[in-house]
Amino acid sequence: MLAIRYNARSFSSLKTTMNKSMNPAPAQILDGLAVSAAVLTSVHEAIAAHVRAGGQRPGLAVVLVGEDPASSIYVRAKRKDCERAGIQAGDFDLPFETSQAELLALIDQLNRDDKIQGVLVQLPLPPHIDEVAVTNAISVSKDVDGFHAFNVGRLALRQPGLRPCTSRGIVTLLNYYGIRIKGRHCVVVGASNIVGRPLGLELLYQGATVTTCHRFTEDLAFYVRHAEVLIIAVGKRGVVDADWVADGAVVVDVGINRLESGKLVGDIDFERAAAKAAWISPVPGGVGPMTRATLMQNTAEAAGIDVAEPIMP
Repeated sequence: MLAIRYNARSFSSLKTTMNKSMNPAPAQILDGLAVSAAVLTSVHEAIAAHVRAGGQRPGLAVVLVGEDPASSIYVRAKRKDCERAGIQAGDFDLPFETSQAELLALIDQLNRDDKIQGVLVQLPLPPHIDEVAVTNAISVSKDVDGFHAFNVGRLALRQPGLRPCTSRGIVTLLNYYGIRIKGRHCVVVGASNIVGRPLGLELLYQGATVTTCHRFTEDLAFYVRHAEVLIIAVGKRGVVDADWVADGAVVVDVGINRLESGKLVGDIDFERAAAKAAWISPVPGGVGPMTRATLMQNTAEAAGIDVAEPIMP
């Protein structure tokens, strides 16, 4: 059985909140670090078997424009994941001043490179570059982020190709712990092109009944209270009050916010939400690692390599 480890201080705080709410136990943890490691192991094993059979090792081109600190940290983590998965990473670090034409020329070159099966351009891009034009310039068959309009459209039509990494990673995380999605009411708070919209399509593909809430939604609390599976993806601390969470709900927190102390937290108060929920994902250590691991899975599949879904031991 998977061992769940709690930081002593966090667990003490969680117990205090639990006792105040009269809940019998705090939520169980959706451990993205453990599940992403299982995904990377599956990818590594599938690639190793592919190479032993005479196949080519997959290559992933990671393009970073500028020196945004958060993007730089994230890209370094992706490159480490490539090592763990057995994927050959190609690093393309470009200066902030790179023009859109220069970036599109590089993408065209990578699209035609037979040694590269996946192309990833780290977002956000500098303001002088059109992100939509860049995303849609990547070959559909190499769009391992799953953001190309064609791939998102395929998911909408229930003909999925390469699926957006965060939404697919969330489904993998829930499946790993045996949490049912089909037929359940899933409420997504946030409708961005990167997470919220593709996530709604992914959940529909999985057979869920989906409500997507956004900045124009009236009475957000009403919808949150009726969520069996609540997924928050806004990037704004406190956008959902933990008191709104239904007893026994599943809470997946996609948001990442940095407090003045430097601590990373999600969009919802973890301790208070955990006192009501049955399952909850932490920040950090929840959805983030799943997004990166799914990128490796997509890269392998772009190379024609089937990757087995991990199963909880």
